[in-house]
Amino acid sequence: MPQAQIDDAMLASMRAKIGVQLRIDHSVNNDYASRVAVAKFAGGVGDINPLWTDAAYGKSSPFGAPVAPPSFVIGCFSGIQFGWPGLGSFHSGSELTFDRPVYWADEVNSACVYDGFDGPSRSNFAGRTVTDHFTNTYTNQLGERIARIRWHVINFERGPAATRRAAADGSRPKLPHRWTAAEVADIEAQVLAESPRGAEPRYWEDVEVGDKLDVLTKGPIGLTDEIAFVAGGGTPIPRLKAHAAALHDYRAHAAWAFRDPVTSALEPIYSVHYNIQAANAMSAEYMYDVGFQRQSWQVQHLTSWSGDDGWVKSCSAQYRKFVYVSDVIEL
Repeated sequence: MPQAQIDDAMLASMRAKIGVQLRIDHSVNNDYASRVAVAKFAGGVGDINPLWTDAAYGKSSPFGAPVAPPSFVIGCFSGIQFGWPGLGSFHSGSELTFDRPVYWADEVNSACVYDGFDGPSRSNFAGRTVTDHFTNTYTNQLGERIARIRWHVINFERGPAATRRAAADGSRPKLPHRWTAAEVADIEAQVLAESPRGAEPRYWEDVEVGDKLDVLTKGPIGLTDEIAFVAGGGTPIPRLKAHAAALHDYRAHAAWAFRDPVTSALEPIYSVHYNIQAANAMSAEYMYDVGFQRQSWQVQHLTSWSGDDGWVKSCSAQYRKFVYVSDVIEL
């Protein structure tokens, strides 16, 4: 992958873009909450709540009709690769506000504004970094706001990051993680025992600040889990394409792809989540999860705990470390 250093010209170029509404059509994956689109997204994040996929169940719920998970807006548009040519980047955190439900057959219209950046600053991970800030806004066919997401991306100098990764070689955990058959059996039994609260109300009088939520388990995370998130609409920067369709895009936008040294194929930068060559080029040890994928897990955690009568008004998360393929996560 190309390597660059943050310089005055790069900083000036990005300052000139602050406040711009970005062109995002190439990264929109859904603009309509069809039954199948909602089912694919819910399945792609591993959410088994029938509220999202069973029409009869949804009609009998407090919503009065089938709805999508609040995080479905992420499956419509999540993010975009923007600016800072030659730098590596990773999604570092988000703040989400949900204003109203998305019903089956609703339109979901997405918009994204570049709010600017902080930095540059020194980093233990790389040389210098800058942190971008974006705001996504989602509206329905009536012009009503559905949700807003503020999200942040750390951009870093790849050269120093690669040097430090090489120097630390041998001192890091070995990946993929090797689970025993007994450990896998225990993990899968735990996953199968977990279920959303459903129609049983959770009354606010019964909840105290500091209460622990029911555990939600993900893993051992495999490549198909990452692919399912892509298939559900979670992929940003931009929609994945193949063969001539991809090659035309990569010729027009060279920063979107890199040449895999093993297969000689052009692969999107996004393939860090399922391609070891891409992950290593980004100075990561192994393929790792998607920031908005993990954010969707948090929303699932909250909706599963609160039950059908609950509403997730807002949530936020920081993604401080990579979750690697083969890891197991308990929320």
